[in-house]
This record gives sequence, structure tokens and C-alpha cells, in this order.
Amino acid sequence: MNEKIVLAYSGGLDTSVACKWLQETYGYEVHCLTVDLGNLPDLESARDRGNEAGAAEVEVIDAKENFLNYFVFPALQANALYQGEYPLATALGRPLIAKLLVDKARAIGATAVAHGCTGKGNDQVRLDIAITTLAPDLKVIGTARENEMSRDAALAYAAKHQISVRQTTEAPYSTDENLWGRSVECGELEDPWAEPPADVWEWTRNIEDTPAKPTTIEISFEKGIPVAIDGDYLDPVTLVKQLSNLGAKHGLGRIDMVEDRVVGIKSREVYEAPAAVILIEAHKQLEQLTLSKAQHRMKSRVADECADLIYGGHWFSAHHRDLAAYVRSSQQNVTGQVRLQLHHGNLRTLGKQADSSLYSKELATYGENDLFDQKAAQGFIKLHGLAVQVQAHRQLLIDKRDPLHLAAPPISDKDETGDGTSG
Repeated sequence: MNEKIVLAYSGGLDTSVACKWLQETYGYEVHCLTVDLGNLPDLESARDRGNEAGAAEVEVIDAKENFLNYFVFPALQANALYQGEYPLATALGRPLIAKLLVDKARAIGATAVAHGCTGKGNDQVRLDIAITTLAPDLKVIGTARENEMSRDAALAYAAKHQISVRQTTEAPYSTDENLWGRSVECGELEDPWAEPPADVWEWTRNIEDTPAKPTTIEISFEKGIPVAIDGDYLDPVTLVKQLSNLGAKHGLGRIDMVEDRVVGIKSREVYEAPAAVILIEAHKQLEQLTLSKAQHRMKSRVADECADLIYGGHWFSAHHRDLAAYVRSSQQNVTGQVRLQLHHGNLRTLGKQADSSLYSKELATYGENDLFDQKAAQGFIKLHGLAVQVQAHRQLLIDKRDPLHLAAPPISDKDETGDGTSG
């Protein structure tokens, strides 16, 4: 009896070819697993292609709600943006896919799992690390890394085995999409100086095609999790879809960046993530009311750390567990509403409120009901600046004639002429 292998299967060219290739090269009985994280095109056709490629079975798992509840929303609570821009849509999907691959392998007694990620991308790193962390006994095969087929060779291989793939040689981009966002790379995008061609954008409208009138929405959060739009409580999938469609209509969510890949190279990536852009901004606005200064400062550091960790494929790590515990604790009072305006690609905050807000109008106002004790400020200032003043006068030897040298010490002893003389 042939050994069994579970293949992460999207139904596209690469994984359809991989299904047949695993049978021919290793003699595996291939079980295809398709994980629906949202926006997968034509699942039935994908199932048909798997059967054409000789799969023992093609199982489709609807994982959209688990994806949002256990991966996306925790990242949202952290405000995780890789290198300050990318909301990590593809990266967040990989640990869930890895877990489901392992679960499937255990269920059918498979000895290996496979994926179609290239040897240059991030996804191979994320899947390999997650799988071997959860199941170190399972062999992991990266079919694209091993067979190194070009796009033309893969198309020829599919034709030879009568696999009716969707891609053609004219399809210039590599894409991935789920509920949280869509990523695009390759083709003309490999030149960072070139403007993204119009056909790159599939979700979001060009600014000139967006509505003339703005749209105002109110998003409600409970402990950092979005739960309602304009007072209507929605399940996670419906909520994210509505915001994605609304943001796309107004031209929101386009991201064009050159990022540092895990494997050490820079890559130009284009993303569409309307819901992510809206929700992360709304969440940040609510945290301005509900987190202390120290929490806010620490939270921004944790956000960067979480983003790097997720991007690099270390979701199932002790470090992530520890960071996630801090994030969850920080969200205990992040409950309230944020009112936003969407217009011509811009997102503007109009208002925010929270029952546990740390903002006090009575303390902040300059009006008649001011409760702030201004006379206490003089003593506070004296103590607040004491350490700076003591060090300055005892160690820095302030020159009373020219105290500005402390703020901006000279970079060089040379004058502007560069001859080393002083005036």
C-alpha cells in the first residue's frame, strides 16, 4: 500500500501539478486539503481539477470563522502591521492551514504533508516551521522547491496529464487572497519604479471611480474585537465582508511597499486590505481613550514584535504565547465605539467613546468646570526636571554663555569650507 501524503491544495496551476507530481515522483497516495479562508474562487472547479490530477480525495474545509476569531482578531488586538504597513493577511492564514494539514495527516495516517510554495518566498518558511513544530515526525515536501518547474513547464505538464488549469501564460501575477486581504506580486511589479498597472487592483476602486459623497460608519468593539457596524451586531465573517466591500467602494486599502522577506531579499508587494485598514485604524483610535501612556508605549513595541513574529512564521512559539497574553490583558477595557468617514481613499476619525475612557473632560477643559489643580503644576515641574538639572550642572558643565551646544553638539570640528580652521 502506498504511503499517504496530505497536500495543501488551492486548485491552481502549481498545486494541481504538484498533486500529479507527488504520485509520479514518490508514489504517494495524495489527499488534497483545500482550506477556505474566504474569497477562494470556484471551489467546485478546484475539486474537479484535483480529481483530474489523480487525488485520492479533495476535502474542502470552511475555516473562515476560525481564521478571523483565532488568528485575525488577535492580530488586530495587537495592531500588528509588518514594517508599519502590511496587515499580514497571507501570513495569518498559514499557521491555520498548517494545523489543519497536520490534523488531516493524523486522521488518515499520512506520513508526510506537502505544499506548493516556492523556494524564494515567505510561505514555505511559515508552513514548514508550523508543521514541524506541531508534528516533527511528519515529512514536509515543498513541491515547487524540488521540481523547479517554470510556468511554461508547469502548463505543459498539466496539459500532458489532462488537468484543466485556469492559468495561462498571459497571467503575469502571483496572487493570494482571504477575508483579511489580497496580495499580488511578480510581473511588472518587480520594478519598484513602475506604477502598479490598473489590472493589479481587483477589489478596490480607483479614486476617480469612488462615490462623490462620503460615508460615515460607527464600529463597536468589545475588548478589542469588532462586533457591530452602526449598531447592528454581526458575526465575524459578515462584519469583515461588509467593511471590505465598503472600504473597496471608497478606494481604501491599497498598499504598495517594498518589504524585507524572511529569506533575506527585498520584494515589491502590492496588497488590497480594506477591512484591515479600517479596523486597525478604528482600534488604534479606541485605544487612545482606554490605554494609559505606559500601556500605549509598550503596546506599540509589542505590535512590532508580533508583526515580525507572524511574518516570520513563529505563530506556534512560546514567545508568541507570551506576547499574546499581554495583548489580551491590554484589551480588557478596549470597549466602545469609533465613528469614521470614508471618502475618496481617505479614512477620517469623526469621534470615539468608551465607558472606561481615561479621558476626563473635567480635567482637560479650560472652561469654568476645570477640576485640574494648576497650582500643583509648579511643584510637579520642579521634581519632574530635578534629575535632568542635577546631571546637567554636575556632569555636563553647562556653559551659561552658550547652552545650546547641549542640544546639538557639533558633528565635526571642520567649518563649512572644510579646511579645518575655525572662525
